[in-house]
Amino acid sequence: MLFAMIFRHEYRGGVWVDIERPSDNEIRQIAREFSIGERFERELFSSTPLPLVTGDETMALMVLHFPTTGSEEGETKSQEVDFVVGKHFIVTVRYEIVTPLHHLKKLLETQELVEGKAQITTDVLLEVLFAHLYTAMRDHTNIIAENLARVEKKMFSGKERMTVRAISNISRSFLHIESALANQEESIGHFLEILLQRNFFGPTFADRSGRILAETTHISRIVKTHRAAATELRETNIALLEARQNEIMKTLTTMTVIVLPLELIAFIFGMHLPGTPLYNDPNAFGLIMIYMLISVVITTLYFAWKRWIF
Repeated sequence: MLFAMIFRHEYRGGVWVDIERPSDNEIRQIAREFSIGERFERELFSSTPLPLVTGDETMALMVLHFPTTGSEEGETKSQEVDFVVGKHFIVTVRYEIVTPLHHLKKLLETQELVEGKAQITTDVLLEVLFAHLYTAMRDHTNIIAENLARVEKKMFSGKERMTVRAISNISRSFLHIESALANQEESIGHFLEILLQRNFFGPTFADRSGRILAETTHISRIVKTHRAAATELRETNIALLEARQNEIMKTLTTMTVIVLPLELIAFIFGMHLPGTPLYNDPNAFGLIMIYMLISVVITTLYFAWKRWIF
């Protein structure tokens, strides 16, 4: 059985509560503590497959999904994070370990031991939360881009057949990230608009919301650029494979054409019929070998002159 992990961080005038793998009773306790409405509470009991944003006069709820590396090579999975934000509190609910939030918790714990209670406000902490989440997404994107660069080197070193699957996995990863960002864009915009309209944090929050939106736009552009590069690389890989296949077919065809006269010579002298040249000649084998060699040389020189080989 997995037990919930509840983290509380108090700051100037508010508190951040992060819950990992919560039970229904723990959700109800948090809902009572922060007067979270029943409509919001229902959304926190279990995971939500699609992004969601809603709000009232006192708080706003947002459900987002962040892509991260899966357990298998080339796999990208989605991690859900639920945000409930009020003027003096932030509640985050997640159903598994989300690495950037885990790192932020450790950072805040260390800072609290050294400096005491943090001198930040709810809107500042909200921006810090998004900064960590999107920094992790950018790092994840950069790791995939580095893999793409390694695959490119292999591809142009004559290993294009070995890179087909790798390029497909990388393209799929970029596609998943781009899809997640596209789903988030409208939700984050609506969520920040609710916070601005309700004037939860004052006029300075407009700049913070702008920076949050700018971060999502920046990462989206990075992902689109890398995905376009992966698409071009895949097309280049296909072209290299086709060129290599054509070279192989050309070589096989050339060998076949060169061998055909040899087969014809062997067939003629192997009929053993009366009147067959060299039928009773004791030097027949050597002469036939000379004829075959001459045929190979002439055919090869002709193909070279036509630039079909070499």
